[in-house]
Amino acid sequence: MSTNTSIHCITTSTEEGRGLMEERTQELDFEKMELVVVTHVVDAITFWAQNVTEDKTTETIDTILSEKCPTAVRVTGKPSPQKFYGACFSEDRCWYRCKVQQQVDDKFQVSYVDYGNTEVVDRSDLAELPEDLQTPALAKKYKFWGFHLSSEQDSPNYSQGKSFLQNLIYGKKLRINKKSVCFDGTILVQAFQGNHDIGEEVLKFKFARVSLPGNRENPFPAKALQKQTGLWSSIGTQGDSDSPGSLECMPKLRPAFSSQMPPGLTDLSTSTTSMTADKLQTEREQVNEDQPPDAEMVINQLSSQVTGQMLNDARSELQMVKQDLEQKTKKIEKLEEEKSTIQKNAEHLQHQLEEARLELQKATEVRQKEEKSVGVHLDTVIGDSFLQLAQKMEAVKKQRESNPCSTAGDRLLESVTVVVNNRVIMPFSSEKLEVAWDSYRQILKKLRDCQTKGELEDLMKSRNQACSVLLTVINDFLLEVDSLPISERLESLKEVSSSLKAVFTADSNDEVSEVEDQAFEKFCEWKNQKHQNSRSVQHETDMALGALSDWAANTSKFFSLTGKADVTLEAIAEKVDDILRQAESSVCEELNINLSEHGDQEMKIMSNAFHKVIQHIQKEQLLLCDIQEKYKTNKKFKQEMLQWQNSTPKADELLSIKKRIKSLRSQLRWKLVEEGCLEEADELDLPEILKKKEEIAETRNALFQEIRHEREEYIKLCELVKGSFPELVHLYPEAEINSYLSSEGLLLQSLDRDIFDAEPMRELSGRRPLVCTEFQGQKVVLKSYSVDEESEVRMLEQAAQYHRVQSQSPSTVVPLLGLFFGKSDPLAYIMVPYFSIGSLRAVQKINPLMPPDSRKVMRGVLQGLQSLHVAGITHASLNPNNVFVLNREQGIVGDYDFTKTPEQRAVDRGMLAGSISLVAPELRLGQLPSPASDMYAIGGLMLWLYAPDCKAVENEQHELEFTGLQLENRLQSLLSKLLVCAGRLSALEALDDDYFLSLKN
Repeated sequence: MSTNTSIHCITTSTEEGRGLMEERTQELDFEKMELVVVTHVVDAITFWAQNVTEDKTTETIDTILSEKCPTAVRVTGKPSPQKFYGACFSEDRCWYRCKVQQQVDDKFQVSYVDYGNTEVVDRSDLAELPEDLQTPALAKKYKFWGFHLSSEQDSPNYSQGKSFLQNLIYGKKLRINKKSVCFDGTILVQAFQGNHDIGEEVLKFKFARVSLPGNRENPFPAKALQKQTGLWSSIGTQGDSDSPGSLECMPKLRPAFSSQMPPGLTDLSTSTTSMTADKLQTEREQVNEDQPPDAEMVINQLSSQVTGQMLNDARSELQMVKQDLEQKTKKIEKLEEEKSTIQKNAEHLQHQLEEARLELQKATEVRQKEEKSVGVHLDTVIGDSFLQLAQKMEAVKKQRESNPCSTAGDRLLESVTVVVNNRVIMPFSSEKLEVAWDSYRQILKKLRDCQTKGELEDLMKSRNQACSVLLTVINDFLLEVDSLPISERLESLKEVSSSLKAVFTADSNDEVSEVEDQAFEKFCEWKNQKHQNSRSVQHETDMALGALSDWAANTSKFFSLTGKADVTLEAIAEKVDDILRQAESSVCEELNINLSEHGDQEMKIMSNAFHKVIQHIQKEQLLLCDIQEKYKTNKKFKQEMLQWQNSTPKADELLSIKKRIKSLRSQLRWKLVEEGCLEEADELDLPEILKKKEEIAETRNALFQEIRHEREEYIKLCELVKGSFPELVHLYPEAEINSYLSSEGLLLQSLDRDIFDAEPMRELSGRRPLVCTEFQGQKVVLKSYSVDEESEVRMLEQAAQYHRVQSQSPSTVVPLLGLFFGKSDPLAYIMVPYFSIGSLRAVQKINPLMPPDSRKVMRGVLQGLQSLHVAGITHASLNPNNVFVLNREQGIVGDYDFTKTPEQRAVDRGMLAGSISLVAPELRLGQLPSPASDMYAIGGLMLWLYAPDCKAVENEQHELEFTGLQLENRLQSLLSKLLVCAGRLSALEALDDDYFLSLKN
């Protein structure tokens, strides 16, 4: 078809459609039509819309949903497809009514009944709705009467048609004339925007074809389509969504991406946009009913674009059809040729098969005759004897030609030789090294215990002399170790061990506590005896086969006709059977001695030797690893001491940093005073105030940077003090190195409360003042505690002990970032990270954890508690405010009041979770807190998570009753082992319970 023909077809079709439309619109009365607002476009002839009179109904429903859905019961089990639910839109987190169309695990595809679009949501975002919200859907599905789509869904024309209708009517008011109803609830209408018939505009561009309504339409008249009014009217029929395979977004003007869908729904179509109720209301108020100028302009623009595109598409399609036709014609001709060739080959193969059958039949007959002839010739004793002897001779040859160390005993003997003869022993300088180290450590101990400066100088000289001697011995040791093949020996021992364990598989798994000292001697003696026996049998075999060879040579000479033989007939026939019998016996004996299994006594000898070799290997491996470790340690010590060979470490840099910190702190205080004066002046100078604030921020950042350098310098000096220079503590008392050491690096004496730009946290300051601030680029919380001399010492000890445990389990215990004491008030401050809505109580109040999340969180809490208990720390303050949740899956144990003893913390009034007391029964009877009392608090927290409204009821033994709460079986079993008076599980035992082990599976 030519391009002119295509254009003619388009023009003719458009003119015919226009004629039909003109006939259809002649009898319309615009005043009696229904006015709707388009909320969603499905394709070129299908859309969803709301009646403009439903505005207040939409607002009322949205208000009720926003009030009820956040606290409503979440959907459990399989939802009903006929029931309305509330779904939370992932983009704006607003709630809308929906129906569930499909479920895959905990993902649901829902259709928003008041807007016509769909989306995939989680179970946690799906809520039950009361009966008063089960009202008819506000959005209805409409389709242009007398049209059907002109292309398939996956074609470019389909997408162009949808975009055309989207630009033309989306979010605008239309007047519709209802014609009929399809069986699926879709309403067939004529739609007008001003005086423009929308269906006619779609038809112009060939996005649809004229089709009079068929048998799919409802035979009932349009009177049945009268809308229901009022918010609480009875439930009406809700049309289906776009199609079973489409997947839309929530009622917002945003797309939904494929990455948001669960794996089970990824084959569904990508989402399209929709409209929120608020935006729809705004557009309803702003858009006028009649927009002829805008509509004409849009139509003209789209007309020019689509007409050109359609012409190009027609030309391209025609060219592609021609090319496709030529290719198919060539393929058909090629297939015909191949078919003819295959038929000829098949006939040829059939002929060959017949010939092969005849040849096989002839060969079978010849073979049967030959087998009968061979059987006659071999039917003698001498023939069978020679045949069997020849076969056994072949086996003996193969055995002798094989690897001489192929048997288990041979390999074991070879391994014994390697292990015993090539051993590496401890270097001779090792003893001198130990003596030198002992002397050096004793002098360092005296340095640490020294109290007077006069004695200190003498000890420092002695230390330097001992260090010089130690370095000399270390040099000798390093040189001697460098000459040893330690790495090669370790590799050799590893190979020998692997080889032996592969051969002695059964014995390698047995644990032998004691092995005979003479195991090697017994094994070697047994191996030598076995070797002699084997050589003797081989000699007998050689003699017997030699006699047989002599007989064969004589027989050959006797039967030779070329010369005169000196062999008599009697020599040929004499003892021939004995020679054959002896040869066969010797060969069989040699075969049997190699193939026979070892007896129990032999296996015991080999097993003892094997275990003895393994013990030697393991012992030598430990020795070699010890040598390597000593080598690394001494080499590191040598490198560290060489840098102080010509000088001694000093604390001058730390003292210099402290001076700079003091100066910066004074500057910061003065600038803060200046800022206060500017802010309290009668006339505010805002530029000057802003400038002053910037200066304060710069000074504060410089101060924090110096404090960071101070901590780094403290770390270096502490390493030196712990190592070879303990005198630094006495030489520089003003550096207060001991205070930093005793606090495990927590104490920051350069900090003070007034240097922070802090904001009070009033909602969390009911028990003690809390402020939020920023320190060295991290958002932190400062907790203040009133302290006296006794509580100050207790706080330092308990905080250092807690910090030591936390550094070993950083992901399960809240870290301490610093500790300092107020310089103008009797307060101590603990610095911890800031967790936004991180406490367990806050999370449960805003968005409660689901059961799988609760299990993960409590496992993390138990892991942190286990770390504290191993270190001998009883928390005694586990409550919902002191357990933190990260990303709804990681539980962290919070810090506690370090100024109080465990006894004081355990009876605190904050030990409650809802109405459940977290104080163990034994504590109420006056007993001291223990790890068991912490586990009782864990059980109470778990019960509160799964039953927050539980009313705590105790029996006569002061145990909580929870049997009527219908908990999960594994959870109830675990709680029955925690919420008891005696015999509670430890943290480690609770982690191994089935309830938490199921997470690993």
